[in-house]
Amino acid sequence: MQISPTTAVHQALAALAAYDDPATFISLKPEAALLAEAAALEAAGPADKPLYGLIFAVKDNIDAAGLPTTAACPDFAYAPERSAFVVARLEAAGAIVLGKTNLDQFATGLVGVRSPYGVPRNVQRADLVPGGSSSGSAVAVAAGIVDFALGTDTAGSGRIPAGMNGIVGLKPTLGLLSATGMVPACRTLDTISVFARDVATAFRVTAIAAAYDAADAWSRPLPAPTLSAAPPSLRVGVPPPAQRKFFGDAAAEAAYAADLEALAARGAEIVEVDFEPLHAVARLLYEGPWVAERYAATKALLETSPDSFHPVTRKIIEGARGLTAVSAFEATYRLMDLKRAVAPLFAGLDCLAVPTVPRAYSVTELEADPITLNSNLGSYTNFVNLLDLAALSVPTAARSDGLRGSLTLIGRAGSDGYLAGIGMALTGEASGAPLKATPDRFEIAVVGAHLSGLPLNSELTGLGGSFVRTATTTPDYRLYALPGTTPPKPGLLRVANGAGATITAEIWSLDAAGFGTFVAKIPSPLGIGTLRLADGTTAKGFLVEAEAVNGARDISEFGGWRRFLAANVPASP
Repeated sequence: MQISPTTAVHQALAALAAYDDPATFISLKPEAALLAEAAALEAAGPADKPLYGLIFAVKDNIDAAGLPTTAACPDFAYAPERSAFVVARLEAAGAIVLGKTNLDQFATGLVGVRSPYGVPRNVQRADLVPGGSSSGSAVAVAAGIVDFALGTDTAGSGRIPAGMNGIVGLKPTLGLLSATGMVPACRTLDTISVFARDVATAFRVTAIAAAYDAADAWSRPLPAPTLSAAPPSLRVGVPPPAQRKFFGDAAAEAAYAADLEALAARGAEIVEVDFEPLHAVARLLYEGPWVAERYAATKALLETSPDSFHPVTRKIIEGARGLTAVSAFEATYRLMDLKRAVAPLFAGLDCLAVPTVPRAYSVTELEADPITLNSNLGSYTNFVNLLDLAALSVPTAARSDGLRGSLTLIGRAGSDGYLAGIGMALTGEASGAPLKATPDRFEIAVVGAHLSGLPLNSELTGLGGSFVRTATTTPDYRLYALPGTTPPKPGLLRVANGAGATITAEIWSLDAAGFGTFVAKIPSPLGIGTLRLADGTTAKGFLVEAEAVNGARDISEFGGWRRFLAANVPASP
């Protein structure tokens, strides 16, 4: 039930007072200003405002008009003239900014304790670090103060705090959300991220915030993110047991094993893959020259007022002084080599599934070894932006120690909506995906190697494809196992009305550019035609040339390619 913006403001302020943690927010809008915004929204009405009356928080390295931006450094503070591009889009959609949240200073850290404004209290257990750098944003959501919050993510700052506080963290594809109005940490790797208590809200906010911004040199004209339904099958890559890192946290290790069992129970094929190239990329982020980007972002203040910095933050950023252009190029070459090594890993997978947090450290533990433990936290997050991947962390079942488990799904750039569909299935949310593609997208029916979980499905997800539904054709088609194809493929042939069989298909959707790219790559003897479906609709889909099925085995009796593969019978007649 939708409540009025005024009621939403009062509830947020009451929740803030009840949680009673002065370290969560750095600044708040005055109550009078919040109520005035709420009244203006009510006067205008909810039309064309999909976030009408939702209350949100903004990490304090992102500009929000009327509030200072500090990046958790008082000497750096300034008063922005306007809200950041993303914040302005969310405000235009009817959401109200409550205030600016605490963070690891200059977004440097995964722990959430490096701030002169105090340490936000972990919602799950007060002795644990809240996770950073977007600590305050995650806590504000987990404590029920706001409906959603913006963070940023370079090395995992949009995922680690989510995992530590038992909520959802959506780390978009790089360039999907504009960085205009955001204080950068590593400009080439940063993105604004979204925290929420459910996947549906996180994705809805992301989809509304997403837009190409010509003023941001790193913005990309990507397809609009579209929510996918959970596919019937998928291949999920995981590290083998010998390469899993939990740093002695037995509860985290057991929870991850349980999460993989839950994925398998939903039809996922769990595939162990070599994670060492990914771990090597992760090490590059802090051991390599990318820390020089943090120096570039803070250079003016660091060189004139170094004592303004938190001691650990200063130590990390000043480490860039010894880096050279040569080291930057050498690290770039190393990264490109690792990208090439990782590429085959994704070729046969729909996504990766990794622990969000390898170990839940206490504040006391961190104080004894702040650099090493921070690095440990990024074991499964640091590589994601370096490899231009999308990621979604979701809360899972309770661990043996009472904390919520957290699993991160990682996919190719542009797979944000696809990951959201899987995440919603894992959290038990109704997908909300349409039974028919939206008008700006094209439906395509696949019947063979492009089915979910099969070798060529990545050609769809890699173009931003979203699973819509499972369907069957009218009984006017025959399905053949085509000889000599790699990977093995079937051919669907249209025959006389009623002279065939009903064949199972999956309906996917692509935007116009993705559809064109996909169709252009289809090899002979396959092509695209119009398939008639048993529900009375039609969809563009794969058909085969009649000549190509001469001598091929008719497998129509199986009712679909997946059932034929499961039967494990010879493809030749």
